[in-house]
Amino acid sequence: MRKQLLLVCIASIIALSGCAGQQSESKGNIDSELVNIKQLVNDYSAGNIEDQSASINSTQLIVTKQDNSQLTYALPKDEFFVSIAPYIEQTHPCATHSLTGCQGELMNEEFEIYIEDHEGNVIRDETITSNSHGFIDLWLPRDQEYRITITQNGKTVKSDFSTFESDDTCITTMQLA
Repeated sequence: MRKQLLLVCIASIIALSGCAGQQSESKGNIDSELVNIKQLVNDYSAGNIEDQSASINSTQLIVTKQDNSQLTYALPKDEFFVSIAPYIEQTHPCATHSLTGCQGELMNEEFEIYIEDHEGNVIRDETITSNSHGFIDLWLPRDQEYRITITQNGKTVKSDFSTFESDDTCITTMQLA
């Protein structure tokens, strides 16, 4: 009996998920496995979705629609989202990143990014362009401590951060000097 009920629930979720894009009044938690959460986060961060606001904490993407209803999406269990706004002169305090509201100083600029874990393993070593809001969005393994070096035009900043559930998703304290 339980297996049949479970199969009916799964079938209902699958059937309803096909209509999810059409239901503008849908509220509550969304099964993130039915949504490409990284693409959705990228779309909000890039400004591809209008008339909604979105923020992201260590476990959820929270979308607020024009009617103030909210949708929440669980983030991947093994990956942590963090957005970093390196700056030279201007910054703002931030803990929970607003994908649609936070504004960094250095927009659409290239940065050399080097990230090591606490054991010295290289996690990222690449050139990344900040988005139109001046942030560099990163998905990293959860529950780790990292050392990041950001370089641009001869200016550098080094900092430590981590990806535990209690950690911030918005880092605005890295001043290039």
